[in-house]
Amino acid sequence: MTTRRLISSGSSFESQIGYSRAVVAGDWVFVSGTTGFDYATMSISDDVQVQAEQCLKNIEAVLREAGASLADVVRVNYVLPILADFEPCWPVLRRYFGEIRPAAMMISAGLADPRMKIEIEVTALKR
Repeated sequence: MTTRRLISSGSSFESQIGYSRAVVAGDWVFVSGTTGFDYATMSISDDVQVQAEQCLKNIEAVLREAGASLADVVRVNYVLPILADFEPCWPVLRRYFGEIRPAAMMISAGLADPRMKIEIEVTALKR
């Protein structure tokens, strides 16, 4: 039987909506869509590149707690309300995923809060 562990980042959204920042199921880690909020202060930058960087820092932290790392990421999904904001994020994304090269998808869609300019979801398989 596969063990299942829930991980919370402490974000108020998790308790208000009813989800986990990540679910660890065996060697798999499923990280929820993660935004550029600094969860310690619940503040968010107005700059999409800064938000992308914070998303990935938030994801790194939860992967570490799950016993994984960015090197274990096999799939990444990007969601941005403004399509033109994606290309300015490429240098940030390349810095984190350039060597890992997970399968990826980008979609343009509205996010839950108008301050959010990017949301990133990853799936990792612990090696």
